[in-house]
Order: sequence, then C-alpha cells, then structure tokens
Amino acid sequence: MASKARTSTLIAAMKSALKTHDFTYRELAKRLKLSEASVKRLFAEETFTLKRVEEICNVLEIDFFELARRARGASADTDEMSIKQEEALARDPRLLGMFYLVFNDWTMAAMLDAYDISRAECTKLLLQLDKLGLIEFGANDALRLMVPKSVRLRVDGPIQRAHGKAVVDDFLQVDFASAGGYFRFEFRELSRASVAHLERKLERLAQEFHELAELDSYLPSDQRQTTGMALGVRPWVISLVAGLKKKAA
Repeated sequence: MASKARTSTLIAAMKSALKTHDFTYRELAKRLKLSEASVKRLFAEETFTLKRVEEICNVLEIDFFELARRARGASADTDEMSIKQEEALARDPRLLGMFYLVFNDWTMAAMLDAYDISRAECTKLLLQLDKLGLIEFGANDALRLMVPKSVRLRVDGPIQRAHGKAVVDDFLQVDFASAGGYFRFEFRELSRASVAHLERKLERLAQEFHELAELDSYLPSDQRQTTGMALGVRPWVISLVAGLKKKAA
C-alpha cells in the first residue's frame, strides 16, 4: 500500500511538471512517439517503467532526482527544525531514533517488525512527534513527514551538541574493511584555491548522497540499510612532521 502511494505521488509530481512546462498529453505523446491514448492510459493506470519515467524527465529537461524532490515536496533550499523541536529530540534518544525512521519512510508495521519496541511505546513516540509538528500520525497508522526532506540539523544546535561527537566517534571507530565499508585517507600540501575546489566537490558529493537516498526511499525498508558517509578537509600537519620543526629560540 505504501509503495502504491509513493508511486501515485511520483506520478502526481510528473503531472505537475508537465503543467509547469506547458506540455499537453498530445505534445508528450509526440515526443515519446506514442499515441495520445497510450500516454493517457499510462497516467490513468500508473503503469510506468523506470525507463519511461526517465524518457519523460528527458522531455521535461529535469533529472529523476529533481522529480523525486518534487514528489516529496522538498525544496532546493536547506531548512532547519525549530529550536524547540531539536531540543525535544536531543533530550530523548528513542524519540530521535523514531523520527529518523519516519524521515526515512518506515511504516509503523515495519518498525514493529524490525525493532524491539512495543506497539504502545511506538504509538506514544509517534504521537510525541505529531505534537511537535514533525510528523502527522493519522488513521490506520498512516505516517506523513511534516518537515521537508531538505531539512538539516543546526550547526552547533541541540542535537549536534548532545549527540554529534558520539555519533561520529561511533562511526569512525570500526574497521571499515571488515564492516563491508570503504575508507581512504589522504594528505598532501595544497594551495587555498585547491582546497576550495575540493570543498565544492565534497558539497556536490553530499548532495548526490541525499539525492540517492531520495531515489531509494521508494524501495521497501528491508531493501535499504542505514549508510554513513563522512566528508571533511582541513589544514592539518601530521604529528611526525610537526615534531621535526625547529624550536623557537
């Protein structure tokens, strides 16, 4: 049911994009080399293949990630939660964990199946998130995210102060190779211009990370796994080299 709803949302986003670009079904059919009746049937029956969606995106001159963002109602701008919302999440790790699951499109049934939590406690946490205005907890356990997918944690905000260092330390302390991950650390001497160039590339990589997450959010939760990616670059001198410096007179 959830997958069907997401498909309908994606198709609604396609219809909206067609309207924005002043494309009629007849014009779209001509570009796709189909009959107008075939195009209307595709939208009515919601029987799109991924290849067909990509073809429509090409006609509209948008990529699939942009279509996914439109479907989720996410803007290109970065949004923040309120201080009150962050403080509530920072105080209660289980509430923060529950918000993370809803943010990543888990259904209540999937949560109860995968995690050691009772229906009563799950309901209590979801109602708290609803009261905070972060989600909408509706009939038949329906969950709707009430913040945009572009939301980011405040720099030095309540959540970062409470859990930021512990989360990063937890992420970095394992052996990446044995955990099925990838790790590479490099250091050389670079100009400020080169460092700025790398920072721009890292920003684009971070954006792609979130775009892939948006795309994969249409998959069932059991076909996805939490994945961390650490990005960082800063001026730094290895201690072995720093120890060779002449001492001040």
